Amino acid sequence: MLKEERQQTILNEVEIHNRILLTDIAESLDVSIDTVRRDVKELDAENKLKRVHGGAISLGFTNKNTRNTNIYALEEKMRIAKKATTLLKDGAVIFIDGGTTCLELVRSIPDNLHLTCFTISLPVAMELSHKPNITVISIGGQVSKESQISIGANAIHNLSEIKVDYSFIGTGYVDAVYGLTEFDWDIVQIKKAVIKASKKTVLLSISEKLNSQHRYKTCDINAINTMITELDPEDNLLGAFKSLDIRIL
Repeated sequence: MLKEERQQTILNEVEIHNRILLTDIAESLDVSIDTVRRDVKELDAENKLKRVHGGAISLGFTNKNTRNTNIYALEEKMRIAKKATTLLKDGAVIFIDGGTTCLELVRSIPDNLHLTCFTISLPVAMELSHKPNITVISIGGQVSKESQISIGANAIHNLSEIKVDYSFIGTGYVDAVYGLTEFDWDIVQIKKAVIKASKKTVLLSISEKLNSQHRYKTCDINAINTMITELDPEDNLLGAFKSLDIRIL
């Protein structure tokens, strides 16, 4: 594989999943970690991604204050957000996860809707603060510098003391057989606590994440009540999910 092809593969992976590990990319490309590290360093210098310890994160994942051209698959995420707003009821108590798709959901919430919204995400909390009729409650804990969300025991404890009508969550990887998975153990623990604190859980995911998996499991797919992608619910790509006990929007 040529260097250009290798680097394009790295960019594709980091854009779809927001974050990648050097070890995973080296294994999938069958090259040394040093080779991948050099590629990531070059891509960082070209301002195409951000290099972090042991891996890389997408530029859209690091800059959430404004909608910008670095957000991968923005139109698809806006379509997902629009579908998700149809589930919101006046007076509901909800949870919104971190990530670029959840930020698009926040931006799509009508200003006249009255909600109480919990979140672990600093960017989501800031965006929600501009909504005149939403009460924003930030779940505190250790803040992940990469994803800008609360993690750790304190955040998990705080989540154990609430029950929301709906939680809207993202995931790094989703598969009809293996369920929701991540490569970050701390993120998995937080998402488990969110699902436990929710009457109903809604997964927001671009279709490019379908049929992918990683090492740490968040939950079985049936722990999700509703899955929203940018696709039409009858799209063939959703075939493996249609026989499961989940609603597809």
